Amino acid sequence: MANFTLNVNGKTQELDVDPSTPMLWVLRDHLKLVGTKYGCGIAQCGACTVHLGDNAVRSCQLPVSAVGEQRVTTIEGLSENGDHPVQEAWLKEDVYQCGYCQAGQIMNASAFLKTNPNPTDTEIETAMNGNICRCGTYTRIKRAIKTAAASASENA
Repeated sequence: MANFTLNVNGKTQELDVDPSTPMLWVLRDHLKLVGTKYGCGIAQCGACTVHLGDNAVRSCQLPVSAVGEQRVTTIEGLSENGDHPVQEAWLKEDVYQCGYCQAGQIMNASAFLKTNPNPTDTEIETAMNGNICRCGTYTRIKRAIKTAAASASENA
């Protein structure tokens, strides 16, 4: 066991955990932030995506010891009232079906739009490749990302 001081969703968190513990389990089991989902456990499905700094990462394979002083943002910390442009676009475009993958999809999309605020369809498909949706809402996901990008540019 080791002591870690983490910045999660803008709050300082003190933890005593094994250094190899994946951030997914730190978030869910120790911090009770259950919006980040367990999908495959091998960083292939994207359900566990969070932000480490400004980058989308798979928390199931990210050991707590690798976080250091970087900030971690989960779906709970993306916006205070669920009003992030990507979250609003997800609702507007009626993306959800079962919803299991959606937190990871939203986290990946929001990180992507920070670096590419006006993406093409191909760029969206490339960026979102690897975030698996069992329900197959990929067309609506792409439409929501375009809606979020348009909304952000209108409000800039």
